[in-house]
Amino acid sequence: MDYGVIHCPLSFQAFAVSIPLMNSLTLRHWRGDLFGGITAAIVALPLALAFGVSSGAGATAGLYGAIFTGFFAALFGGTPTQISGPTGPMTVVITTVVTSLVARYPDTGLAMAFTVVMIGGVLQILFGLMRLGQYITLLPYTVISGFMSGIGVIIILLQLPPLLGHEASGGVIGTLQQLPEFLSQPNGVALGLGLLTLAIVFAIPPRLNRVLPAPLVALVVATLLSVVAFGQADLPRIGEIPTGFPSLKFPTFTLRELDDMLRYGLMLGVLGAIDSLLTSLVADSISRTQHDSDKELIGQGIGNLVSGLFGGLPGAGATMRTVVNVQAGGKTPLSGIIHALVLLLVLFWAGPLTAQIPNAVLAGLLLKVGVDILDWGFIKRAPRISLKGTGIMYLVLFLTVFIDLITAVLVGAFVANVLTIKRLTDVQSSRIKAITDDTDDTDLSPQEKEILAQSRGDILLFQLGGPMSFGAAKSISRRLSFVKNYQALVLDLGDVPTLGVTAALAIESIVQDSIKRDRQVWIVVKPGQVKDRLATLELDRFVRQRQPSDSTPPPAIYHVDNRMQALQAALATLTPKALV
Repeated sequence: MDYGVIHCPLSFQAFAVSIPLMNSLTLRHWRGDLFGGITAAIVALPLALAFGVSSGAGATAGLYGAIFTGFFAALFGGTPTQISGPTGPMTVVITTVVTSLVARYPDTGLAMAFTVVMIGGVLQILFGLMRLGQYITLLPYTVISGFMSGIGVIIILLQLPPLLGHEASGGVIGTLQQLPEFLSQPNGVALGLGLLTLAIVFAIPPRLNRVLPAPLVALVVATLLSVVAFGQADLPRIGEIPTGFPSLKFPTFTLRELDDMLRYGLMLGVLGAIDSLLTSLVADSISRTQHDSDKELIGQGIGNLVSGLFGGLPGAGATMRTVVNVQAGGKTPLSGIIHALVLLLVLFWAGPLTAQIPNAVLAGLLLKVGVDILDWGFIKRAPRISLKGTGIMYLVLFLTVFIDLITAVLVGAFVANVLTIKRLTDVQSSRIKAITDDTDDTDLSPQEKEILAQSRGDILLFQLGGPMSFGAAKSISRRLSFVKNYQALVLDLGDVPTLGVTAALAIESIVQDSIKRDRQVWIVVKPGQVKDRLATLELDRFVRQRQPSDSTPPPAIYHVDNRMQALQAALATLTPKALV
């Protein structure tokens, strides 16, 4: 069944009430913001063109993405010095989206891809409104490292065909399948220009790079050489890009593809959030400021929503452009706005100038981006730091390259968290002790050891320490099962600052079992979260009323805040036979 294509306008009314006011703009640092914004725009221009061509949406889409995400993320975001625009990770995802949808829907696939960008923006706004910013970056470094390195590998692989003078195949698998053919039939001129671009961006001195950004120098030098020396050569070029303000593109989708579009939108939203907030942390460290994660997500979401509405690529906080902005003097969101306005001016008159840029030159620029994204520092040290961490990093890298980004992050986070829980459980289990005699490997006082010696095993001191999570529940039950014969239970929770639900239920089972066996129970607990949680369990409900004819003392639960007091009371309740 063909569902057809649906066009529907998107309303901002659902979010207008909750979105915070835009950043307050000030001219106090206008000189630094002006230099920072212009410098960031110079760096952003060649990268925006390269990302646009690489994505399959066109160089103009890259410029639109840099303009709209850069402007609105600065205006509404929560990181004063951050520069936003198309980035390597976001381009990898949108490239997959464009390739997939255009192949199935040649007429409307590109518009549907821009709708995915809008979906990602809306989700980022929701993330911010739900205050999820503080949680999004709580990923193990091994996962982040494998994920970013995987992105770098994807960028490198996808740029090999244009570097060799061929059309990009759109996917990693397709590129690897055709790579032998591309290597056997390279376009010599394209390859030479691409290698020249790589040589410039890698070899230019850092001091010169601050004055003349290496990407721009490489773009100008290689393009001029291609025109002067190889003007008649068969060389793939960008072609003239449309100038002027873009037209509005309403959301377009098919019901058949809606699931995939939502999944891709979620991928863009989450990836953009991670990318932006990590860059925000970098901006904080170099500018000595403090960003607002939730506000930043809202700003990034608005930027991506507007970018998609005008046919632009998705964007995120760009680390290199942000660092350049701060180094050039940028201090407030005005620098990000100026960066976007400079790119807008370029868009109005630079169309003829960009027509001669070879695709191989842009491929060289992106190869440098891919190499820089690889986490070389951790890759070199990972085997010495942790074999398990190394395994997680390479697992995430493999899944990122050959499966998809969301699966890679989810699987990596799951494995890393399971291993972390296992380590924490081992630590918690080591602080669970069942004590029935005056052993020397405890922290008991001499008086407490004397009481245990007098009880001759009829007092069980069950001691817990440190935070008790669900991982400790099994150890609690197993440790107690080793001790069967005792008359009184002293449950020492005095050194437990927090008690998880599962661990609390394990303690409840211990108390219930002791009461059923007619044993007295003392719970040592101090005011706080642990005592409040035990109160919600209503442990006293396990104590049953005795018949008047029953002469044995009824089991009871006593709550005290002192272990010595509990042991003395337990000793006093033991039968005379037990003390013989």
